[in-house]
This record gives sequence, structure tokens and C-alpha cells, in this order.
Amino acid sequence: MILDVLDLARDLIRRPSVTPADAGAMDTLQRALEGLGFHCRRMKFGEIENLYARRGTGGPNLCFAGHTDVVPAGDAAAWTHDPFAAEVAGGDSGEVLVGRGAVDMKGAIAAFVAAASRIAPEDQKGSISLLITGDEEGPAKDGTGKVVQALLAEGERVDHCILGEPTCAQTFGDQVKIGRRGSLNAQIEVEGKQGHVAYPHKALNPIPLLVRLLAKLQDQVLDEGYPGFPASNLEITTIDVGNPTHNLIPARAMARVNIRFNPHHTMKSLANWMMMECGAMVQEQEFTGQVSLEPIPTGDAFYTEPGPFVEVVAGAVEDVTGQAPALTTTGGISDARFIRSLCPVVEFGLVGATMHAVDEQVPVKELRDLEAVYGRLIERYFAAFA
Repeated sequence: MILDVLDLARDLIRRPSVTPADAGAMDTLQRALEGLGFHCRRMKFGEIENLYARRGTGGPNLCFAGHTDVVPAGDAAAWTHDPFAAEVAGGDSGEVLVGRGAVDMKGAIAAFVAAASRIAPEDQKGSISLLITGDEEGPAKDGTGKVVQALLAEGERVDHCILGEPTCAQTFGDQVKIGRRGSLNAQIEVEGKQGHVAYPHKALNPIPLLVRLLAKLQDQVLDEGYPGFPASNLEITTIDVGNPTHNLIPARAMARVNIRFNPHHTMKSLANWMMMECGAMVQEQEFTGQVSLEPIPTGDAFYTEPGPFVEVVAGAVEDVTGQAPALTTTGGISDARFIRSLCPVVEFGLVGATMHAVDEQVPVKELRDLEAVYGRLIERYFAAFA
């Protein structure tokens, strides 16, 4: 049974699976996969639906990873079409599929499943699997990370993974992501003593220490970059005191920072550095109040060294588009941060220009081209690794 990529993409978009809701998206996907001979396992953690599906029992096992959850549509009246109707509209450059998740990333899921449907199970040289979560756009606490942990505990072997996030910047096929920077959030709180501004000796103002500490963190050169990555950077994202008056020294001051970092660092090493700087600032200023730092981990950096697997992915893209894609590490974090502990992972998907936007859309031709890339990728992969 050969599936049509457009039909499947529309079926998935019509399920309003805004995190953490599933709205039947996993059922839709599971039915399609079971019809192709995949053994499907639903892995639910908390209220999040996840799916691991595999066709074949031998190696190598090529996995496709993605997510069925989407961000909210926002003001539906601002859309030219209902965000969950999956309308196909005409345009100057051809038909486009409009809907929340068309690009990020139900379109890519449909493209991979459609590509797999064109390969007869008896002609498959190894295993094809899918790791699909419903918790990528949200907190990501009960999604891919927990599925990966469960698969590792069971001894499930996954040899390589292609993650279908929208990686292309301007034109389809212009980029393949072989890495992403890590991300660490932190909240810093300084507690002093409230008092009247006319009697500062009776109070302990927490703001000067917090400002000096933030300046010291901001001025630190974390590194000069890493091969394939830009330099790491720390950004102050908020400073809050909550003081509505002019003549009051507040008791507390709080700030948040975010660090985007390359493989020179880990979340743990950066958290330890910030804690050390907090302690040093307290001693330097002889501050008698309390300073606390709460690291909020998001994910470490990942990097897949160019080699046979990267060549398979890049070669498949070039086969279809006629151009060699750039190998990049740009953009925010993705679920690759979890998958990297399971196997090497590379990302390739649609052009991300309209992801999360009003009138999110993908040209139908681009959707079919992505199916073709995934089909060539599967062929090249088993030719290289089976």
C-alpha cells in the first residue's frame, strides 16, 4: 500500500494536537504505520502520548524522529484558512498546504511515512523505525527524552537517526543540521533587607550586588568558538525587583540568564562556573545577605562528525535538489539533544520560514520533494550500512 504524502499530512493537521493535547494525532499515525507492517508501541508518560514503531528485526536500524504536537494557532481570525482544516490553496508558485503543523512538523512525518510506504517489507535490508513524541513544543519532560531512556534500558538498538525538523533556511535543500548549541537557563536571586532609602544603613540593598554579578557574568568570554559552532554567549533576559515605590529599598532582586553554548561546555560545567562567581561576588562585596542560583537545564550541545551517515543524508538531498546542502549547527535546540545518547543524529526537513506563524504553509511540491529525499536517504542508507 503506497500512501499519498499530501493526504496523510492533511489527516495529521486536522488533529489539533496543541501540546499537551493529542487530539487523535497518534491514532492517525499509528493506523497508517500498522497498515505498512510496522509494529507500534504507545509509550505514555504523564499525559503525553509517544509512539515507537519499527518494521523489521535485524540491523541496521534507521530511525526517523519527530513530533505531532504543535504550538497554538493564536488568533484564528488572522488566518486566511482555518488553522486545522488543512486546506490546499492556490498561489502564484503553485499549490500550498496551509495549517498549523504543516512545516513544524507534521509535513515531515507524512513525508517519511509516505517514503517508507514505497519500500516493500521484503525488500528492506534492515529495520526502519519512528520515534514520535507529543511533547516537543512544550516542556519536553515526558517526550523524546523518556522514550530514549526506555529504549536504552530495554537494549533496543538504533543505529542512526534522521530528525525531521524544518532545517532549510531559504530554499529547500540548502541546509542539513549536524549539530545544535546547548541551552542553559538560570535564575539568580539576591536577598537583602528592606528599608527606607533615607536610612540605607538600616537596610541591605540587593540590587547593587546583583547588577555587579550580572555585569561580571556578561563580560566573561566563554570561548572563541568551536569547529562548526559560533562562540558561546550569555544573555540577561530579565531583571525583576517588584518595587512599586521610589523611597523603598527592596528586600529581594531577581534576574534570569540564558547561555547558548558549543561543545566546549556542558550544562553542569556552566552551572558550576556561575555558582563559583556568585560565591566570589559575595566575598568581594562582603555581602551579608543571601545569594542563590537555580540552574534550569534545557540540553547540552550535540555534534555529529561528518562521515558516512552525514554523507548519506547530504547525498540524498543533492540527488533530489541538484545542490549540495550546507552542513550547519545554527538555530535553537531540538530533540536531537536527547537522541544523541541513543545514536548519531542528523536533522533535515522543510523550509522553516512560516513555522509557528499565522498561515503556516508548505508548497505541495516541496512536501513531495521531501518525500523523495527521504526515499533516497533510505535507499542510500541501507546500501551503505546493511
